[in-house]
Amino acid sequence: MQRIKHHITRIASSTERRVWMTALVAALVAYFLFELTGEVLEGETRAFDEGVLLMLRDTTDLGMPVGPAWLTKMMVDITALGGVTVLTLLVTLVVVYLALRRKFRTAIFVTASILGGWGLSSAMKIGIARPRPEVVQHLVEVTDMSFPSGHAMLSAITYLTLGAMLSRIEEQPALRYFFPIVAVLLTLLIGLSRIYLGVHYPTDVVGGWAAGMVWACGSWFAARWLLGR
Repeated sequence: MQRIKHHITRIASSTERRVWMTALVAALVAYFLFELTGEVLEGETRAFDEGVLLMLRDTTDLGMPVGPAWLTKMMVDITALGGVTVLTLLVTLVVVYLALRRKFRTAIFVTASILGGWGLSSAMKIGIARPRPEVVQHLVEVTDMSFPSGHAMLSAITYLTLGAMLSRIEEQPALRYFFPIVAVLLTLLIGLSRIYLGVHYPTDVVGGWAAGMVWACGSWFAARWLLGR
Protein backbone atom coordinates (compact mmCIF):
# COMPACT_ATOMS: atom_id res chain seq x y z
CA MET A 1 0.00 0.00 0.00
CA GLN A 2 2.82 2.40 0.85
CA ARG A 3 4.47 1.67 -2.48
CA ILE A 4 1.24 2.42 -4.35
CA LYS A 5 0.81 5.72 -2.51
CA HIS A 6 4.40 6.67 -3.34
CA HIS A 7 3.81 5.84 -7.02
CA ILE A 8 0.64 7.97 -7.13
CA THR A 9 2.48 10.86 -5.49
CA ARG A 10 5.24 10.65 -8.10
CA ILE A 11 2.71 10.71 -10.94
CA ALA A 12 0.86 13.70 -9.45
CA SER A 13 4.14 15.56 -8.94
CA SER A 14 5.24 14.87 -12.51
CA THR A 15 1.87 16.02 -13.87
CA GLU A 16 1.98 19.22 -11.83
CA ARG A 17 5.47 20.03 -13.14
CA ARG A 18 4.28 19.45 -16.69
CA VAL A 19 1.32 21.76 -16.18
CA TRP A 20 3.45 24.57 -14.78
CA MET A 21 6.07 24.12 -17.51
CA THR A 22 3.41 24.30 -20.22
CA ALA A 23 1.96 27.45 -18.64
CA LEU A 24 5.41 29.06 -18.49
CA VAL A 25 6.19 28.22 -22.12
CA ALA A 26 2.79 29.52 -23.28
CA ALA A 27 3.28 32.79 -21.37
CA LEU A 28 6.78 33.33 -22.78
CA VAL A 29 5.68 32.57 -26.34
CA ALA A 30 2.65 34.88 -25.98
CA TYR A 31 4.93 37.71 -24.82
CA PHE A 32 7.31 37.03 -27.71
CA LEU A 33 4.38 37.13 -30.17
CA PHE A 34 3.21 40.46 -28.75
CA GLU A 35 6.70 41.96 -29.12
CA LEU A 36 7.17 40.51 -32.61
CA THR A 37 3.84 41.89 -33.79
CA GLY A 38 4.86 45.34 -32.59
CA GLU A 39 8.18 45.12 -34.43
CA VAL A 40 6.43 44.02 -37.62
CA LEU A 41 3.90 46.86 -37.47
CA GLU A 42 6.72 49.36 -37.00
CA GLY A 43 8.68 47.93 -39.94
CA GLU A 44 11.68 47.03 -37.79
CA THR A 45 11.96 43.54 -39.26
CA ARG A 46 11.84 44.43 -42.96
CA ALA A 47 15.62 44.39 -43.56
CA PHE A 48 15.98 40.97 -41.93
CA ASP A 49 12.92 39.55 -43.68
CA GLU A 50 13.93 40.68 -47.14
CA GLY A 51 17.54 39.62 -46.59
CA VAL A 52 16.50 36.05 -45.82
CA LEU A 53 14.20 35.85 -48.85
CA LEU A 54 16.97 37.16 -51.13
CA MET A 55 19.40 34.58 -49.73
CA LEU A 56 17.08 31.85 -51.00
CA ARG A 57 17.06 33.15 -54.60
CA ASP A 58 19.54 33.19 -57.47
CA THR A 59 21.23 36.60 -57.47
CA THR A 60 20.89 36.83 -61.26
CA ASP A 61 17.21 35.81 -61.32
CA LEU A 62 15.06 36.48 -58.25
CA GLY A 63 12.35 34.26 -59.69
CA MET A 64 14.67 31.24 -59.44
CA PRO A 65 15.09 29.65 -55.98
CA VAL A 66 18.43 28.22 -54.88
CA GLY A 67 18.84 24.47 -55.01
CA PRO A 68 17.78 21.79 -57.49
CA ALA A 69 14.39 21.69 -59.19
CA TRP A 70 13.24 18.72 -57.09
CA LEU A 71 13.65 20.82 -53.92
CA THR A 72 11.14 23.38 -55.20
CA LYS A 73 8.67 20.64 -56.09
CA MET A 74 9.14 19.08 -52.66
CA MET A 75 8.46 22.41 -50.96
CA VAL A 76 5.27 22.86 -52.99
CA ASP A 77 4.10 19.41 -51.88
CA ILE A 78 5.00 20.08 -48.24
CA THR A 79 3.28 23.46 -48.17
CA ALA A 80 0.04 21.78 -49.30
CA LEU A 81 0.01 19.90 -45.98
CA GLY A 82 -0.76 23.23 -44.30
CA GLY A 83 -3.55 24.21 -46.67
CA VAL A 84 -7.17 24.43 -45.57
CA THR A 85 -8.24 21.52 -47.80
CA VAL A 86 -5.71 19.04 -46.39
CA LEU A 87 -6.21 20.22 -42.80
CA THR A 88 -9.98 19.99 -43.08
CA LEU A 89 -9.73 16.47 -44.47
CA LEU A 90 -7.30 15.47 -41.70
CA VAL A 91 -9.44 16.92 -38.91
CA THR A 92 -12.55 15.25 -40.32
CA LEU A 93 -10.81 11.85 -40.41
CA VAL A 94 -9.50 12.25 -36.85
CA VAL A 95 -12.92 13.31 -35.55
CA VAL A 96 -14.52 10.30 -37.23
CA TYR A 97 -11.84 8.08 -35.69
CA LEU A 98 -12.54 9.52 -32.24
CA ALA A 99 -16.28 9.06 -32.72
CA LEU A 100 -15.76 5.42 -33.74
CA ARG A 101 -13.78 4.94 -30.53
CA ARG A 102 -16.74 6.50 -28.72
CA LYS A 103 -14.62 9.46 -27.59
CA PHE A 104 -17.46 11.83 -28.38
CA ARG A 105 -16.48 14.58 -25.95
CA THR A 106 -12.93 14.58 -27.29
CA ALA A 107 -14.20 14.69 -30.88
CA ILE A 108 -16.39 17.72 -30.13
CA PHE A 109 -13.59 19.43 -28.24
CA VAL A 110 -11.09 18.89 -31.08
CA THR A 111 -13.51 20.30 -33.63
CA ALA A 112 -14.34 23.39 -31.56
CA SER A 113 -10.71 24.04 -30.64
CA ILE A 114 -9.40 23.87 -34.19
CA LEU A 115 -12.25 25.91 -35.69
CA GLY A 116 -11.69 28.57 -33.01
CA GLY A 117 -7.98 28.70 -33.85
CA TRP A 118 -8.71 29.06 -37.53
CA GLY A 119 -11.05 31.95 -36.77
CA LEU A 120 -8.34 33.65 -34.70
CA SER A 121 -5.87 33.30 -37.58
CA SER A 122 -8.24 35.03 -39.99
CA ALA A 123 -8.94 37.82 -37.48
CA MET A 124 -5.22 38.45 -36.91
CA LYS A 125 -4.52 38.61 -40.63
CA ILE A 126 -7.30 41.13 -41.19
CA GLY A 127 -6.36 43.19 -38.14
CA ILE A 128 -2.63 43.43 -38.88
CA ALA A 129 -3.06 43.58 -42.67
CA ARG A 130 0.59 43.14 -43.63
CA PRO A 131 1.08 42.88 -47.41
CA ARG A 132 2.75 39.85 -48.95
CA PRO A 133 6.46 40.01 -49.82
CA GLU A 134 7.20 41.69 -53.13
CA VAL A 135 10.99 41.46 -53.08
CA VAL A 136 10.93 38.01 -54.74
CA GLN A 137 8.54 36.21 -57.07
CA HIS A 138 5.94 33.97 -55.44
CA LEU A 139 6.28 30.33 -56.44
CA VAL A 140 2.69 29.47 -55.47
CA GLU A 141 -0.50 31.51 -55.71
CA VAL A 142 -1.56 33.54 -52.65
CA THR A 143 -4.35 36.05 -52.11
CA ASP A 144 -4.73 37.08 -48.47
CA MET A 145 -2.60 39.06 -46.01
CA SER A 146 0.85 38.01 -44.78
CA PHE A 147 1.13 38.19 -40.96
CA PRO A 148 0.87 35.77 -39.35
CA SER A 149 1.42 32.99 -41.85
CA GLY A 150 -1.86 31.14 -42.09
CA HIS A 151 -0.15 27.90 -43.11
CA ALA A 152 2.27 28.11 -40.16
CA MET A 153 -0.42 29.05 -37.65
CA LEU A 154 -3.12 26.67 -38.88
CA SER A 155 -0.69 23.77 -39.12
CA ALA A 156 0.57 24.52 -35.59
CA ILE A 157 -2.98 24.73 -34.26
CA THR A 158 -4.19 21.64 -36.09
CA TYR A 159 -1.22 19.29 -35.84
CA LEU A 160 -0.22 20.26 -32.29
CA THR A 161 -3.81 20.04 -31.04
CA LEU A 162 -4.38 16.70 -32.74
CA GLY A 163 -1.03 15.43 -31.51
CA ALA A 164 -1.87 16.38 -27.95
CA MET A 165 -5.37 14.91 -28.11
CA LEU A 166 -4.26 11.63 -29.71
CA SER A 167 -1.45 11.23 -27.18
CA ARG A 168 -4.06 11.60 -24.40
CA ILE A 169 -5.95 8.50 -25.56
CA GLU A 170 -2.86 6.41 -26.37
CA GLU A 171 -2.40 3.74 -23.74
CA GLN A 172 1.22 2.83 -24.49
CA PRO A 173 3.58 5.36 -22.82
CA ALA A 174 6.24 5.13 -25.55
CA LEU A 175 3.73 5.93 -28.28
CA ARG A 176 2.37 9.00 -26.46
CA TYR A 177 5.42 10.94 -27.63
CA PHE A 178 5.04 9.85 -31.25
CA PHE A 179 2.08 12.08 -32.10
CA PRO A 180 3.52 15.33 -30.65
CA ILE A 181 6.90 14.73 -32.33
CA VAL A 182 5.26 14.19 -35.73
CA ALA A 183 3.09 17.28 -35.17
CA VAL A 184 6.10 19.49 -34.42
CA LEU A 185 8.05 18.14 -37.41
CA LEU A 186 5.19 18.77 -39.84
CA THR A 187 4.59 22.26 -38.44
CA LEU A 188 8.25 23.23 -38.87
CA LEU A 189 8.50 21.87 -42.42
CA ILE A 190 5.31 23.63 -43.55
CA GLY A 191 6.47 26.97 -42.16
CA LEU A 192 9.91 26.69 -43.77
CA SER A 193 8.29 25.84 -47.11
CA ARG A 194 6.37 29.15 -47.04
CA ILE A 195 9.62 31.09 -46.70
CA TYR A 196 11.36 29.11 -49.43
CA LEU A 197 8.46 29.68 -51.83
CA GLY A 198 8.67 33.44 -51.21
CA VAL A 199 5.07 33.88 -50.11
CA HIS A 200 5.87 34.80 -46.50
CA TYR A 201 8.51 36.73 -44.61
CA PRO A 202 10.38 34.72 -41.95
CA THR A 203 8.70 36.77 -39.22
CA ASP A 204 5.29 35.86 -40.68
CA VAL A 205 6.12 32.20 -40.18
CA VAL A 206 7.62 32.67 -36.71
CA GLY A 207 4.55 34.67 -35.71
CA GLY A 208 2.29 31.91 -37.04
CA TRP A 209 4.21 29.27 -35.13
CA ALA A 210 4.03 31.33 -31.94
CA ALA A 211 0.30 32.05 -32.23
CA GLY A 212 -0.44 28.43 -33.06
CA MET A 213 1.63 27.17 -30.15
CA VAL A 214 -0.10 29.47 -27.67
CA TRP A 215 -3.49 28.32 -28.93
CA ALA A 216 -2.46 24.66 -28.75
CA CYS A 217 -1.23 25.12 -25.17
CA GLY A 218 -4.51 26.80 -24.28
CA SER A 219 -6.38 23.89 -25.84
CA TRP A 220 -4.32 21.46 -23.77
CA PHE A 221 -5.27 23.28 -20.57
CA ALA A 222 -8.91 23.43 -21.61
CA ALA A 223 -8.86 19.70 -22.38
CA ARG A 224 -7.54 18.92 -18.90
CA TRP A 225 -10.32 21.00 -17.36
CA LEU A 226 -13.18 19.81 -19.58
CA LEU A 227 -12.16 16.25 -20.36
CA GLY A 228 -10.19 15.31 -17.27
CA ARG A 229 -6.66 13.93 -17.19
